[in-house]
Amino acid sequence: MTREHFSELVQEAIDRIPRRFARAIHNVAIVIEDEPSDDLLDEMEIEEDGTLLGLYQGTPLTERSGYGNTLPDRITLFQGPIEDECEGDEDEIFVAIGETLIHELGHYFGMSEEDIAPHEERWLLGEDDPDEDEESQA
Repeated sequence: MTREHFSELVQEAIDRIPRRFARAIHNVAIVIEDEPSDDLLDEMEIEEDGTLLGLYQGTPLTERSGYGNTLPDRITLFQGPIEDECEGDEDEIFVAIGETLIHELGHYFGMSEEDIAPHEERWLLGEDDPDEDEESQA
């Protein structure tokens, strides 16, 4: 898959982020790289047969105080591992992009792995966040 097409799928996934979360995302760069480096895999303690689909680098919102004049936080999506994981199936690649994006944004918001899982599931099902409905009715 070309980088351009992969980027289009990433943008589609971004567009499906529930509005209440999208409005809260500030100063975050979402980038695409081909593969994680061997040094990064070692640093993340990824086993030799393992892979890394995405990575959040920054200071989670829950840990910030006096946070200003800093470079953007960064979410990296690794195109090669995502494509490999999905065996090139475009629909599966889109799902993997979305799940990875939501997962890494969960880290940005300071969520635990357990807190992130339901948001990944709702994104996958194309469901709005239940709190968003209450917010729009108020």
